[in-house]
Amino acid sequence: MSQLKLPPLSLYVHIPWCIQKCPYCDFNSHALKHDIPETTYVARLLDDLRADLAWVQGRELTSIFIGGGTPSLFRANSIKQLLDGIAKLIPLEANCEITLEANPGTFETERFSGFVDAGVTRLSIGVQSLQHEQLEALGRIHDPQQAIAAAAHASSLPLKSFNLDLMHGLPGQSLKDAMADLEGVIELNPPHISWYQLTIEPNTAFASRPPQLPEDDELWAIQEQGHEKLIAAGYQQYEVSAYAKNGHQSKHNRNYWMFGDYLGIGCGAHSKITIPTTGEIIRCEKIKHPQGYLDLTRPLRYRQWLVTADERPFEFFMNYFRLLEPVPKSAFEDFTGLPCSIADQLLEEALQKHLVVDKGRYWETTQLGRRYLNSVLDLLV
Repeated sequence: MSQLKLPPLSLYVHIPWCIQKCPYCDFNSHALKHDIPETTYVARLLDDLRADLAWVQGRELTSIFIGGGTPSLFRANSIKQLLDGIAKLIPLEANCEITLEANPGTFETERFSGFVDAGVTRLSIGVQSLQHEQLEALGRIHDPQQAIAAAAHASSLPLKSFNLDLMHGLPGQSLKDAMADLEGVIELNPPHISWYQLTIEPNTAFASRPPQLPEDDELWAIQEQGHEKLIAAGYQQYEVSAYAKNGHQSKHNRNYWMFGDYLGIGCGAHSKITIPTTGEIIRCEKIKHPQGYLDLTRPLRYRQWLVTADERPFEFFMNYFRLLEPVPKSAFEDFTGLPCSIADQLLEEALQKHLVVDKGRYWETTQLGRRYLNSVLDLLV
């Protein structure tokens, strides 16, 4: 095994509270029962970051992503205290991307300008649908008009970018309805669109009471026609479910998919850290429940483990292949510490089935491989 190269570093901040839990959501989120302890939680987040500072290893942060939950439930002043505290502990790149997830309800939208003043450079707004009946089925608490108003307000702010989340393959959704949703979001002209298919995840309300989803043929038609509409509107697909206008790809997302490093602070947050001096790749998970996380007598790290040499190739390709772009062989060697011969053996069946091609200095998924990406990954296990 060769020396590991130190990749770029991002920071993920998890804020776990929501007004209510959506039936499709398998994220670590908790419905509000009392007032949010914002001041206490921000202080604990910064304690969490201090405990992980040894993992920074002299790097600057390329991006910060504040996710949840619903981070826009926090006051702008709390977000400012958080970002100011982070900047005092770890230097930020001059063009550090700082994203905050937000709901499009009127209550949160009124806070958008305050978030920008606090240092947020990018908003990610959870629209999910522009149809009343679908929003109700998804457990969303905003309406289409609020989503449209939120996008318009984001457009008016001095943000570097903003994203709109939109789901397809919704309960009972037809091709016509899916395209109407997508066309409506395109008309709002966001620089970035996350357009992804609803999946039924374990331990969710939808898993216990599954809704009737569109058939596979209908889902494929939605994906094909939707992709064509997005490309025609000037968006470029750079990841399985992400489309962006020129210059608006998410730096934070790209760092994840390129097997970069990231610190995770907050309830249930995950970290992935490379230690070149020992040749180790470490993963870490923080305490999940807010009550335990805020307990000052408990350590914040719930568990920590090593990514073994045998696991690294699959983890590398599982991430990198999502980007739908060439995978440099040099990146594989640099960030896994393994020779390309190991990857060649792992990819052998995918190469034979024309799901992946070897271009000499890089590997690339074919159009067939991109369509059946899960099948490609199954071959690597």
